[in-house]
Amino acid sequence: MSWPNPRLAGVSNSQRLLLLDGHSLAYRAFFALPAENFVTTTGQSTNAVYGFTSMLINLLRDEEPTHVGVAFDLSRVSFRTESYAEYKAGRSKSPDEFKGQVSLIQDVLDAMGIRWLTKENYEADDIIATLTAQARADGMEVLICSGDRDSYQLVGDEVTVLYPVQGVSVLSRMDAPAVEDKYGVPPNRYRHLAALVGEDSDNLPGIPGVGPKTAAKWLTAYDTVDGIIEHLDQIKGKAGQSLRDHLPSVQRNFELNQLRDDLELDLAPGQLTIDVLDGPAVNKIFDTLQFRGQIRDRLNAVLAPDEPAVAEAIEIDVETIPSGEMGAWLKDNASSGMPTAVSFRGSWGRGTGELTGIAFSVDGTTAYADITSDTVDPDDDKALGQWLADAKQPKIVHDVKGPLLAITARGWELAGLVSDTALAAYLVNPGRRTFDLGALSSAYLHRELHTEAQAGAEQLTLDGGEDEADEAIAAEQISRAVATGQLRDVLDGELIDRNAAGLLADMELPLAQMLATMEGRGIAVDLDYLQELSKQFGGEVEHVASEAYSIIGHEINLGSPKQLQVVLFDELGLPKTKKIKSGYTTDADALKGLLEQTEHPFLVALMRHRDISRLKSVVDGLMPLADDASRVHTTFQQTIAATGRLSSTDPNLQNVPVRSAEGRQIRRSFVPGAGFESLMTADYSQIEMRIMAHLSGDAGLIEAFNSNEDLHTFVAARAYRIEPKDVDGETRRRIKAMSYGLAYGLSAFGLSQQLRITPAEAREQMEAYFERFGGVRDYLRNVVAEARVSGYTETIMGRRRYLPDLNSDNRQRREMAERMALNAPIQGSAADIIKVAMLGVERALSEAGVQSRVLLQVHDELVLEIAPGEREQVEAIVHEQMAAAADLDVPMEVSVGVGPNWEDAAH
Repeated sequence: MSWPNPRLAGVSNSQRLLLLDGHSLAYRAFFALPAENFVTTTGQSTNAVYGFTSMLINLLRDEEPTHVGVAFDLSRVSFRTESYAEYKAGRSKSPDEFKGQVSLIQDVLDAMGIRWLTKENYEADDIIATLTAQARADGMEVLICSGDRDSYQLVGDEVTVLYPVQGVSVLSRMDAPAVEDKYGVPPNRYRHLAALVGEDSDNLPGIPGVGPKTAAKWLTAYDTVDGIIEHLDQIKGKAGQSLRDHLPSVQRNFELNQLRDDLELDLAPGQLTIDVLDGPAVNKIFDTLQFRGQIRDRLNAVLAPDEPAVAEAIEIDVETIPSGEMGAWLKDNASSGMPTAVSFRGSWGRGTGELTGIAFSVDGTTAYADITSDTVDPDDDKALGQWLADAKQPKIVHDVKGPLLAITARGWELAGLVSDTALAAYLVNPGRRTFDLGALSSAYLHRELHTEAQAGAEQLTLDGGEDEADEAIAAEQISRAVATGQLRDVLDGELIDRNAAGLLADMELPLAQMLATMEGRGIAVDLDYLQELSKQFGGEVEHVASEAYSIIGHEINLGSPKQLQVVLFDELGLPKTKKIKSGYTTDADALKGLLEQTEHPFLVALMRHRDISRLKSVVDGLMPLADDASRVHTTFQQTIAATGRLSSTDPNLQNVPVRSAEGRQIRRSFVPGAGFESLMTADYSQIEMRIMAHLSGDAGLIEAFNSNEDLHTFVAARAYRIEPKDVDGETRRRIKAMSYGLAYGLSAFGLSQQLRITPAEAREQMEAYFERFGGVRDYLRNVVAEARVSGYTETIMGRRRYLPDLNSDNRQRREMAERMALNAPIQGSAADIIKVAMLGVERALSEAGVQSRVLLQVHDELVLEIAPGEREQVEAIVHEQMAAAADLDVPMEVSVGVGPNWEDAAH
């Protein structure tokens, strides 16, 4: 794969050489990451390899070098040990787990196309010094990444040392001012200072009683070691006598710590370009090291963030199916039972869509057909519709839910779907940033789609070349079909490795089809009611704004952070909030805290204004989205949340306000449509806590659910050793917050912030909880410890979430991954359970032959539209299917409500 980094493509006169001290950084990486957490199934430790590779990727991303070289020590023997046998003699023997990892790092560098160097009888520092001198002569900027402070003597114009100060994740940028600020001498005198104070890691003892400050003072006065020697008689006191007593050591140190910059090397700086990435070799070495997908994704993103990191475009043959020959082509090529990868062209969204083209790839044969509805041959239309509906013909599609809307709008059905490569990739690595076909083709196939075809086709059409435009469109869609088929082959193996093939076949694929159906149904809204609500909220916004203006004596833009900063902190003199670039923050959390602290009436009006304005924007956003039947169609997103939860967008119907009375007024606008008499809501009671009880096996928590008492009262009574009748509202609130907080990875500090208590009080409360519910404590500890070893967490139904940052040397990233490890099994299990319930309810309603139907899923709640006379039958079905969605150690309680609108159907 050709480099070049797109961000450097226009920098023709700027060459930046990055040099790394291989052994120094590998050793630091080894001690930064726990060796026991990075061991392959063959017993090979890989923590140094992983840490070094991760650091290198970060450097490539952050520094954007045009040239890179890595220098390694060949052995512990060098010209320095020949001169002084005790040189580096104090260093302990390398740990057994470190052995062999340097050669693995070199294998990784080979695959990445990054050159590395060694030189017999010399150290990596000498190689770096030589390359630095040559690069400076060539006018190159040089960055040196090394954990050896001897490299500071190389710092100067256009030469900077990146020195690791925390593992290999935090680097200190040591340019000339930084060196002088830290040591009191410029870089060209650092070697002199090191000779005086010594270097423990090299077993070069300095002058006893003389530290960097004293040495820097001498060098400031006498310039060099030779200058100091010339003025020995002028240096008084104990330090001066110590200098005279140990002068031979200083002279020896000065000779040994000089970096040689005149070596004959096999490569010159200009030859250290990053010009070839061997994709298969990278995959092979990463597979051998058992590195998981995220580090591969990071590498690809760095090497080519704006274009696929691929060797070449997908190979295709552009064949179009002539009008009237669809049936014959399908019979000859796509009716043998071999899986056919299909790519649909068209547009879809808001419950409907339109198809304009379709491409096929089956067993090496490819073709494209224009199926624009008003021009397609009727026989072709019929043949294609029959083939799509034939369950005996297996089909592979990428991100099928959108095309399903267009297929349904066409009056067709899709059967025989055996894979959706977007969903498969999501199950393999739910933490990916994108499941776009082009990105997946780059990551897994190392091939580029014909992604420019459509843009090119539009230009060709403008130029009058319709035949060429048609060929460009066909090429684009065929390449997508080919990539989809090839991705399926690769991802099937990954799914099997992750025990996720069943989740795809039995849950996510049928769910995608159900979600498309739900999107097509939409949910009815009362537009007249929404218009009145908009007027009501609008009037309240104006009223509250007037109140706010009267308090401060003038009008401002209440939505302007700058104007609010002036009013709050200058005019009203309120306590300052968190400092940000533009002043002091006026976000919701900060203002809430400020209101609790001051109770200022302007803040009361301001927060009220924000709340009502937000509600009005929700109402005003809903009305234009209603179709001719007054139904709103959301889009469910199946691959957004890494835990498996569904999300909703355009509009987000999972976020319709419910906490305030005014917010619940918006829910009243959602009503049954024509031919239906009511809405039904059904949800699980305390599902996350029930899953916690099941996963932890905690006898006390299980008893709480089996006691038929209020859960949080029961838990509070146990935790604080009091009678249930003595649990007051505040105690119950605190226990409820903590119980759910634990299920979502909340720390003692997070709990203290939520409850407005001190971290010490929060920690004490958690300890009391854990003393009585030890199974919960043990589960929370074990789930993180097990994930460190396996690399993933798992839900009740086997959905995995991979968390490589559990072993990160970056504390913040590691702690975030730990919270995810605590949260993912519980939230993910809840997501899986409601998905199984949805499918069960839909299937049972179909088998019962009723007209009632599922419209929405809102996390642990289902919303259904009930046909006249079917309420009792549907309610029984919903209870049965939701209760049977999972087999837990505690009962799953299902609550059902029915009403003339969404709010009144609540329970």
